[in-house]
Order: sequence, then C-alpha cells, then structure tokens
Amino acid sequence: SLFTDRRVTGLCLLTLVIYLTASTNLVVTTTSPVTGTRGHQVTLPCWLSPQQNAEELEVRWYRTNRFDSPVMHYQSKKFKYQEPAYVGRVSFGLKDAASGGLKSGDVSLKLLNVTTEDTGDFFCYVSSNQGYDSAPVNLLVTASGSPPFLSVVWGENDKVNVSCESEGWYPQPVLRWSDKKQDVKPQSLVYRNLSSGLFLVHSWLLLSSTSEPSCSVGLSDKEVKEAKVSLGTLHKTLEPGKETFCVCVIVILCLFVFDCKYRLQYPTLTHQYHCGKLHKTFFNHLHINVKLEDRNNPYLKVVGNRVREAHPDDLPGKSFPDGEMVTCVTAIKGTSGFSSGKHYWEVSMRRINTDEKLGIKQSWWVGVTSAAEIPSNSSTSFPNTSNGFWFLSSSPKRANSFQFSTQPEISIPFHSRPETVGVYLDCDSGELSFYNVEEKTLIGSFTATFKGEIFPLFNPGKGDTSPMEVVQREVQSQTGDEGNCAESNTTHPAISI
Repeated sequence: SLFTDRRVTGLCLLTLVIYLTASTNLVVTTTSPVTGTRGHQVTLPCWLSPQQNAEELEVRWYRTNRFDSPVMHYQSKKFKYQEPAYVGRVSFGLKDAASGGLKSGDVSLKLLNVTTEDTGDFFCYVSSNQGYDSAPVNLLVTASGSPPFLSVVWGENDKVNVSCESEGWYPQPVLRWSDKKQDVKPQSLVYRNLSSGLFLVHSWLLLSSTSEPSCSVGLSDKEVKEAKVSLGTLHKTLEPGKETFCVCVIVILCLFVFDCKYRLQYPTLTHQYHCGKLHKTFFNHLHINVKLEDRNNPYLKVVGNRVREAHPDDLPGKSFPDGEMVTCVTAIKGTSGFSSGKHYWEVSMRRINTDEKLGIKQSWWVGVTSAAEIPSNSSTSFPNTSNGFWFLSSSPKRANSFQFSTQPEISIPFHSRPETVGVYLDCDSGELSFYNVEEKTLIGSFTATFKGEIFPLFNPGKGDTSPMEVVQREVQSQTGDEGNCAESNTTHPAISI
C-alpha cells in the first residue's frame, strides 16, 4: 500500500542520515594487520579522522561477536566492565611517538603479555551523541621456537636416519631439509599443537653416511633457525639397527650475526678412546690436581676439593640475590691458570665415602674461563663464550640434555648423567673437550681461540645438595713402553660438606 511504501522509504532515509552523520562527524581509522610477539606488548593503532578530542567519547575495543564483553570499555572518562582475560593487560596506547593521545583523537589499544589466544580481529568502536564508527585491526601473533635439534641413528646398508625437532613456534612453522644446499624431501613431517598453544615440528629422512644434511625451521625467510650435521665426521660405533645419538650442531640464527671463533663438535670417540687402557695412557700423563680458589664466597661452601652451594640459613639475607637462576654468584675458579700445553682434570658428581644416597648431581657448570675475577654481581651479563666463559652445564629442569655456554644456547642429548666429567684442555690448538669418564665417551668439544691465561671453572649450581668434587690423583711411576698403562689411585678424602 501507499502507506507501507512511505514507511519503508522513511526508514531508509533515517538509516542513511544516521550513516552519513556517523561517517561525516566520526571516522575511525586503523592500521592493519599488526604483528605482535608472544609474551611482549603490542599497540593496535586506532584514531579519529579528522582529529578531535576523544576524552568525552565512548571507546570500546572488542573481539569478533563480543561487543557486550569488551576487551576495554571507556565511557564518561571512566573504564567500565571488561573481559576477565584482559584485566590488567590493556590500556590506551600511542599510535606513534608524535601522538597526543586521547586529546588528539588517538584511541589506540596497548596490549601487554601477548598470548596466542590474542590472534585475530580486534574492533575499535567510538561513539558520541553525534554518531559512531568502528574499524577492525587484525593481530598476528608470532613466537620463535627453539633451535632445531638433530639426532642421528645409524642403520643398515650405509644408511643414516637423521631426525630434526623444534618446538615453541607460533603459528605453525615451515621445516625444510637440504643436503649440500640441495633441497631434500623428508620421509616424515609431523606437527603437534602443544598444551601451551605453541607448535612442535618433527621430521626425519634417510641419507647416506657421507651426507651433510641441514634442517631449517622458521616462520619466514627472515626468521629461520638452522642446524647442520656432517655425517662424514661421525663414527659408527654400534651394530646396525642399534641407536646412537651423535649430534654435530651448528645453530645459525638468521636474525643475528653469529660470528664466533669456535665451532661445536659432537662426534663419538674413535677406537682409541673406547679402550680403557689407551684411555688411561692418553690422559694419565696429562692429569693435573686442580685446587679450588679461596674466594671467601658467602654463597658457597668449600671444604678441600669439594664445593656446593651454601645452606639457605647461612646466606646473606637468607636468599640468593638472583633467585633460583644459576649465575656466577655460585661459580669458583681453579688454580693455577694455563697459557700453553695440554691439561686434563676430572670432576666427580657423586658423593664418595659416605652412606648418604644423594644420587648423581644434576645442577652444575664445568669448564674454563679467561676472566681474571668471577663477576660477583648477579646483574652482570650472563657468562658465555663471547665474554670469556666456555663451559658445559647441566640442569635438573632439562632431564635429557646438557647445554654449552654459547649464544644462542646449544643443547647436547644424553642417555644418562655422568658420575664423573673429564675435562681436556689444549691451549695451543684451542680445544676444550668434555668426557663421560665411566662410559669413556666424548660429550662434546669447543674449538676456540684462547688468549691469555685460562682457568678451570666450576659451579655447583642451586637446589642440589650433592657437592661436586675435583678429583685428585696420585700417579705412580710408569714402567715399560709408552703403550703400557700407568696405574693410578683416585683419592677422595672423607670430608662431609
């Protein structure tokens, strides 16, 4: 009917007037998409155009289809109800350094502690008594995962199974294999979404024993982490079909310049080191009895050649200045230092000559340092190869791997923790190697350019009551030719600490 047609026409005109009013008097502009890093803060830009004071306006940030449960709601110069997941995490931010904030119409959202759940659209809605407008901002959340971890299993017919695993990525990363710079298709590629919301990727392939595979994992060409292994440098030590994990990892972070004067090696021992007699022959004449430096460190208890962390009741302020984190506060040097020659010493991780069954020590550092003094301030930069600290560390939080003091950190897998760690230092060639003495296997090696005097380094860690002991040997005179083994007795003074 004519009445109905006029009513419809009137509603259309009213809608058009409201739309034109909103668009003419209040225009919301955003920048999208925006990329944020998990655990960090990000600003979602939103502002009024033309510029006007927004202090008296209503500003509402909300997720898709969640208008009534806003991320942030500002009205009458007060903040209203917001979604619980965003309490304490949001506030007004600045779209750029020159912004004047709300007075200039900048209603950007600053979001703290970004999570993977924040991925997606955020709507910026602004209204006044003259109109309203809204626009979305798409947030892309990323998380950079761990360096790829390579493991090797020797098989039959000169074939080697090489697997690559990396975790902590978001969104799902891309994994690529190559062999001598030629792309290789893997036999398996599996992604798993962890309970944290992050992704783990695992892949493996079969290669010949002369291959040099590389595994790269990343979110884009600008954020790639890579691990390589040269199979030709690894020695086949087990029967076909049995597993051995022999890792030679060089981590390459394309985001950083990793130009260090060392390389990391993880071959198995040659036949010489699998023979107990030859093992003793090789190291007996190099063994030195390292003494612990007397620093009067209140955070350590040193008795003879044993050291452990001080009891909490004996600590200044009853606590460590750096909490549970293991730092140089509990580190100690050995004497004397070396500037040339080959040297070997051992560190026991099990309590000797006592009925206490404390098991094998799990928290420790063992290595060398060129530092004249151990930093006593916990705020000092963490010790690593770039500032004169070369060491192998163990942590109970990482039950299946050791770590080298590299930047970035490099992990080395193991099947069982060593009771005794042997340290071999060749100052002239720049080699530093770590051995599992009981199993007569090499854990890993550094090759570095040592300058000046180098000192043994020890750290008993924290939260581990078992002490570490620098082994002292009484070497008897050798008889016969060089191939005969000189017997030695290891002395462990019955001192309880």
